[in-house]
Amino acid sequence: MRLSSLADYAVVLMAAAARHGAGARLSATSLAGETGVPLPTAQKLTGRLAAARLIETSRGAGGGFVLARAAAAISLAEIIEAVEGPIALTACIVDEGKQDCALERGCPVKPHWAIVNEALRGAFSGVTLDRLAGLAEEVMA
Repeated sequence: MRLSSLADYAVVLMAAAARHGAGARLSATSLAGETGVPLPTAQKLTGRLAAARLIETSRGAGGGFVLARAAAAISLAEIIEAVEGPIALTACIVDEGKQDCALERGCPVKPHWAIVNEALRGAFSGVTLDRLAGLAEEVMA
């Protein structure tokens, strides 16, 4: 499994925003310069992240965006899903009837992919933005 470049860039932008601290008003332009993410991509991603309610945006003088919640309350799963949609390893789980799979009708594994997807989403949900930004100490079990 590999994340798209857009999902990777979204994580990079969100981590950079988190490092600025709670309530810091930022712009796509400033974060693009800071992270190296191309400006058009940063602008596109801020739109998707705002639509997913991970950031709050405002226009005009003093505009920009802020994290919608504390970095500890935003998960990697939420960031990925804001850009890529639901986390799923196979299309047959999310795009029911929209894929071209020769095994779809009699596939004995299809009913069980949901278990795998839940485990994967659970793992991503357990990684918070503050950890990704290097702001939280890792707890060793």
